[in-house]
Amino acid sequence: MALGDLMASRFSQSSASVSNHLDEFSEREDGESGGQRREPETATTAVVPTAATTSLAYLPQTVVLCEFRHEGFEDCVASGPSDSGLVSKWRPKDRMKTGCVALVLCLNISVDPPDVIKISPCARMECWIDPFSMAAPKALDTIGKALHTQYERWQPKARYKLQLDPTVEEVKKLCTNCRKYARSERVLFHYNGHGVPKPTTNGEIWVFNKSYTQYIPLSISDLDSWLRTPSIYVFDCSAAGLIVSAFLERLDLNSSGSSVSSSKDCILLAACEAHETLPQSAEFPADVFTSCLTTPIKMALRWFCSRSLLRDSLDHSLIDQIPGRQNDRKTLLGELNWIFTAITDTIAWNVLPHDLFQRLFRQDLLVASLFRNFLLAERIMRAANCSPISYPALPSTHQHHMWDAWDMAAEICLSKLPQFLADPNAEFQPSPFFTEQLTAFEVWLDHGSEHKKPPEQLPIVLQVLLSQSHRFRALVLLGRFLDMGPWAVDLALSVGIFPYVLKLLQTTAMELRQILVFIWTKILALDKSCQVDLVKDGGHAYFIRFLDSVDAYPEQRAMAAFVLAVIVDGHRRGQEACIQASLIDVCLRHLQLANPHDAQTEPLLLQWLCLCLGKLWEDFPEAQLVGLQADAPAIILPLLSEPQPEVRASAVFTLGTLLDVGSVSFRDGHGGDEDCDDDEKVKAELNIVQSLLQVASDGNPLVRAEVAVALARFAFGHNKHLKSIAAEYWKPHSNSLMNSLPSLANISNPSSAYNPGQFIQSGSGLSSHIGPVLRVGSDTTASGRDGRISTSSPIASTGIMHGSPLSDDSSQHSDSGIMLRENASNGVISYTRSKPLDSALYSQFILTMCTMAKDPSPRIVSLARKTLSIIGIEQVATRTTRFGGGGIQPGESSAPSGSAHFAGLARSSSWFDMNAGHLSMTFRTPPVSPPRQNYLTGLRRVCSLEFRPHQLNSPDTGLADPLLGSTGSSGNSERSLLPQSSIYNWSCGHFSRPLLTAADDNEEVMARREERERIALDLIAKCQHSSASKLNDQIASWDTRFEMGTKATLLLPFSPVVVAADENERIRVWNYEEAVPINGFNNHDLPDRGISKLCLVNELDDSLLLVGSSDGNVRVWKNFTIIGNQKLVTAFSSVQGHRPGARSSTNAVIDWQQQSGYLYASGDVSSILLWDLDKEQLLSSIPSSSDSSISALFASHVHGGQCAAGFMDGSIRIYDVRSPDMPICTARPHARPHTQMVERVVGLGFQPGLDPSKIVSASQAGDIQFLDIRNHTEPYLTIDAHRGSLTALAIHRHAPLIASGSAKQIVKVFSLEGEQLSIIRYFPTFMGQRIGPVSCLTFHPYRVLLAAGAADACVSIYADDNYQVR
Repeated sequence: MALGDLMASRFSQSSASVSNHLDEFSEREDGESGGQRREPETATTAVVPTAATTSLAYLPQTVVLCEFRHEGFEDCVASGPSDSGLVSKWRPKDRMKTGCVALVLCLNISVDPPDVIKISPCARMECWIDPFSMAAPKALDTIGKALHTQYERWQPKARYKLQLDPTVEEVKKLCTNCRKYARSERVLFHYNGHGVPKPTTNGEIWVFNKSYTQYIPLSISDLDSWLRTPSIYVFDCSAAGLIVSAFLERLDLNSSGSSVSSSKDCILLAACEAHETLPQSAEFPADVFTSCLTTPIKMALRWFCSRSLLRDSLDHSLIDQIPGRQNDRKTLLGELNWIFTAITDTIAWNVLPHDLFQRLFRQDLLVASLFRNFLLAERIMRAANCSPISYPALPSTHQHHMWDAWDMAAEICLSKLPQFLADPNAEFQPSPFFTEQLTAFEVWLDHGSEHKKPPEQLPIVLQVLLSQSHRFRALVLLGRFLDMGPWAVDLALSVGIFPYVLKLLQTTAMELRQILVFIWTKILALDKSCQVDLVKDGGHAYFIRFLDSVDAYPEQRAMAAFVLAVIVDGHRRGQEACIQASLIDVCLRHLQLANPHDAQTEPLLLQWLCLCLGKLWEDFPEAQLVGLQADAPAIILPLLSEPQPEVRASAVFTLGTLLDVGSVSFRDGHGGDEDCDDDEKVKAELNIVQSLLQVASDGNPLVRAEVAVALARFAFGHNKHLKSIAAEYWKPHSNSLMNSLPSLANISNPSSAYNPGQFIQSGSGLSSHIGPVLRVGSDTTASGRDGRISTSSPIASTGIMHGSPLSDDSSQHSDSGIMLRENASNGVISYTRSKPLDSALYSQFILTMCTMAKDPSPRIVSLARKTLSIIGIEQVATRTTRFGGGGIQPGESSAPSGSAHFAGLARSSSWFDMNAGHLSMTFRTPPVSPPRQNYLTGLRRVCSLEFRPHQLNSPDTGLADPLLGSTGSSGNSERSLLPQSSIYNWSCGHFSRPLLTAADDNEEVMARREERERIALDLIAKCQHSSASKLNDQIASWDTRFEMGTKATLLLPFSPVVVAADENERIRVWNYEEAVPINGFNNHDLPDRGISKLCLVNELDDSLLLVGSSDGNVRVWKNFTIIGNQKLVTAFSSVQGHRPGARSSTNAVIDWQQQSGYLYASGDVSSILLWDLDKEQLLSSIPSSSDSSISALFASHVHGGQCAAGFMDGSIRIYDVRSPDMPICTARPHARPHTQMVERVVGLGFQPGLDPSKIVSASQAGDIQFLDIRNHTEPYLTIDAHRGSLTALAIHRHAPLIASGSAKQIVKVFSLEGEQLSIIRYFPTFMGQRIGPVSCLTFHPYRVLLAAGAADACVSIYADDNYQVR
């Protein structure tokens, strides 16, 4: 069941109230998810096919390799949650506060300015006070205090300063004092100029002289220079636009000059344009602009009332009596204010560019309130032919349709008002506004998408989070919105959702837990920088509690683990906080509870518990210690065999991060004085590395990549010891030394930690028996002071291979020795690890890394090569020599004849440059310098022993590698050389994708599948009834231009396409009806070449091409029929590495079985390896019960788990993986009792139909045998098809036909009764050359078509007479 269904069903279970909001989450069928296997339980004896069993047996339901991990693994450099770039734009750059407010009123009550002619009756109210209702001085004072109170409601903490009818000097003093007090905070300057003339065209405003006999102009530039920035100005006077114009001119002047613009953080609000006069109608107050900005609800209701149907029935004075407080949402006034805020926010968010919205509506509380109220001022004053303006300028909003919602809310409120006032105890009925807006949002969610207009209700959803009654529904809808993709998360964050959901983590409401975890998952999948806020607010504890709760569903706990993993990812504070909250114990406990291989355990949870632990102790030694003390490795190791590759890869990552990369340590002569924990740690590391080496041949590249990365950490920490083993290992040896390779030397001297280094070594010198690893101990007192070594009896280490893959002629010239270098000061050499592990492990490590450096996946090759370069080995590509685990075989040594022909691993000659004079100090006998010309041609060993004699006595140099730096100070740059793990970033991608909805293309996929099933069943029925098909008609012939001839062919089932491959593993795809090539590509670029088999995976769905190479490597390609578009889906070695010490196999055979999802493979090994491609895991190794190796494999197309094998000695065996005793049948149909000849089986298979007991087998001798395994003593039918030259056999899946090809250019087609139906002879081409021997034959799965590939690169396709071009 998809996560979405679970999330949906679980949200609905978590609270009864939500069920009606989630109707749209419909449950889907379980069968939809990728790799479900429904195995047909067909009996092992012959059955009478009914329609149902036929379709089930012939049309397998298994689909493999179509998970997200197969989407271009090779080129995926997945980035995890971002912590910069686009995503953090939603964060307000710098939160600001308005710290000081200057109120300047120039009213000069009872004296009208000369340029204003007033009408009668005229607008008189200032701050809702009639100035003529009292004496002028008192009125001025009262109005000033009222304005102060009105502003204070929006910013109570600011300092307010008031100047009534001031002079220029008073204004200057006011401004400078405000700036002094506010420091870098914003200052608000409010100017009411109703008692002075309009501003001048130069933008000067008017104030008074001391005696009020003159108006004095005050220039805007003066004002700006006193107030400086950041500032906000409110100008409430006629022609206020003139002031704004003057400001903008000053701004342009400043920005064109070199001086930095002082107005860069300047905001202006002005009551009207330059040519306009303020409204004088008595229905408005005189300061209508100020009233809108400071008392918006009162202004809006009065204005609405005068225009609505209520105007006759409602007394205006009631508006002042609306009960409640503005900040209490459960009262009438509070709810109105809340609705007004939601609506103005929504209008602004929908109309403004996002960065402007952030600056004006999210940065400063007072600025945000003023701008919300400014939108109202624009609406009201435009009705009076007045246009308020602002800088920055806003688009027009006065006709936005959300104002209708406000009018409706206002009307509902006003209509309730009289009864409320009559009965103050009446119960408060909340407005339907928010419920309706949530419903509108829900409708958008059902039909909206990234490409449509974003939902305008988003800011309202944000407001709704403040209310407990709507909160749950709002969060669920918000979760659905965030699930639509990163763009939705970005939108929600830019609206300002973050502080709200952060605060909600402090609630204890149980019903909110799941949805909050989901929302945080979505946020952190986009933006990792939130980890800091979470830790600061203690939010991590919320997720740890949720992770530890047993009643939560596993997928949701996986989300909590993901959130915690992001919190600790590279964030030391987060790591420390989570360790204190004992996150390690929680994770380990749940990993222990999850019984491995228990199908009930959600793999996603296991995966994220592992990743969370790995991130928690990544590069954090204290946490690693806690993990080791809690026995973490023992708990995590069983996960390495989990069926889900993602879980296995995550477990490898977690174990890898437990390996200490090691730091360069400077010890003060106390080498033996180690922590007692250190032994335990080394033991644990040993255990981990041994386990990781066993997973190095996992079937999934994701897992192997993590193994390579983890082993690189080990190589870094144990760099010195590994180098010395590598030096020993890749070194040519004289025969006398072949068997005495390395042993361990015990060096004592408790105060010194010695570091061994290796030279190329051959027979002479004391070191011929000294192993590459020197144990530092303190049991004997041999003298190591002057650089000489005394050894205890050498113990041969079986772990290191005897012999070396390289042998060359420079070995005679080199002498050898182990060099010990001491510091001049106190004999202590600093190096990364004080305790080497056993050398057997080191050798196994090097072997494994060399195998991984030849992995079929290019990405793993590059990771393995990086790791090898850390220990000084560099891979050199080669084509000539194959070598695997066992090293060079007798007589297979190669000589240096140019770089292209040199096998294997490189070695550097840097040690040649050493100064022999200095060397004599470090060796008992000076080594003989090898001749310069004998550099190992074509090979480099990277910096194996970069030795600089002049540094010999410098105290800070360990025997380090320049690549890795030599001193502690360069530790960070060294670390950057380590290959990086990708499983964490890759896994994070899961949460960025939609989790609640099914993929849209599912119906399309199902429809295509049904169509293909219908076609296939039609064709199968036709095939079964075609009795005597003569395949004489050559419908196509194609020269593939393969130099090596065609080695394998494949006909696609539902398109006229043939795929061919040659010995060099070049793959070509051709349309045989239109005779055009479609695509061509190389299977790989590695030197070992040879093709074994082409198979089609998922033929009824999106087909994949499985290419088996003769060395046992399997690669699976998608989009292989689109030119240049082929992508490697997965790659693994199906035989190598599964028998220790086995050489790279050169003639592996494989076959694929769609029914079961199994791949059968066998090489030179005495067993058949059974791979489950759904789990990408080796299921079992079936002993072949024969000394001979397998030459042909055939997996039954209708009986999952059954396969037949033909052997080199002519015997055949049949295996059924479901049966405990295998093989279930053995026969020797090709035995020739009267001759000694043993002929190998070339091809075999089950006969067409559902009968699992009938077998056809063909040997190289040319005989085709028909067997019934119920009586397997004798074949019941023998055809002598080709005398001694049979090269290929094909059996049709459904038609009663078999075809055989010979080296003599002949193809014969037989019926199951043994009747020869047709013979196809190759004729000489028109140039007179003979066409080559038949190399491969393939039937079409559902049609009577035969493709024949020849050794001369020609592919021909034959059909019967009824063939019709589609």
